[in-house]
Amino acid sequence: MTSMLPEEGEYLTTGWEPGVPSTDSLVRQAVDAHVSWARTLTAASRGGFTEGPGWCAGRGGGASALLNWAIVTSPPLDWASTVGAISAAYPEGVSAIVVSPFPTPDLTGHGLGLVGHPPLMFRPTSTVTAVPTSPIEVRQATTHAELQDAQRILVEGYPMPDMADLPPGDFYRPEVVDGSTRVYVGYHDGVPVATSAAHSAAGVTVVENVAVLESARGRGAGAALTWAATTRWPDQGAVLIASDDGQPVYERLGFLRIVRWTAWLRP
Repeated sequence: MTSMLPEEGEYLTTGWEPGVPSTDSLVRQAVDAHVSWARTLTAASRGGFTEGPGWCAGRGGGASALLNWAIVTSPPLDWASTVGAISAAYPEGVSAIVVSPFPTPDLTGHGLGLVGHPPLMFRPTSTVTAVPTSPIEVRQATTHAELQDAQRILVEGYPMPDMADLPPGDFYRPEVVDGSTRVYVGYHDGVPVATSAAHSAAGVTVVENVAVLESARGRGAGAALTWAATTRWPDQGAVLIASDDGQPVYERLGFLRIVRWTAWLRP
């Protein structure tokens, strides 16, 4: 049997070094894919994107925390320095969601408030589940009007009340669907009632921004829009950050719970 002990001076990778490929682990893929998602939305909304050792911070151009994603991208050696760098990336009065794939210490002393521990979920390509049935007509949003529909549903259905003052089309600009992002809108009798987004990066599909208007809930709209985003690139698995309430819907679509991440709010 070959010894598993390292030789003296041998470096043992953690899987989070900058040169390690995204495919080193599923969690690494999910992190890198979400960084790409945050960068893409930031660019489309003409905001700013800052990166440092072990972190990134996207400023989507508005005050809403959900427009401003910060992600811890490797286990910090010094949480105070990492949180300080992230906070410095945002102007005064602009709130942000700080997502960590790694367990965090209590960061309230650094001005953050705990949001929760949302589960990362993954759907392998080998999964076989029934296609959800719904009276909702799902369309890929390609026109300015359809992207405006998606933005309005996201604001009202998610909900994101602090995005209500954004001009129509200011979040989902046409540039957002020029590359590896797709946006979907669900219509019931011609009326837009649901939305979702899919983003391809690091070999997986990020499923994001699933929202359904309250008046349309109970018709399978959430499942139909999640399915459209999940299967946009059928040759790769899909990841999403779920709420506890949303987990049962995603599990019925074949998503598996992998690990809980941690989300903090920078007010």
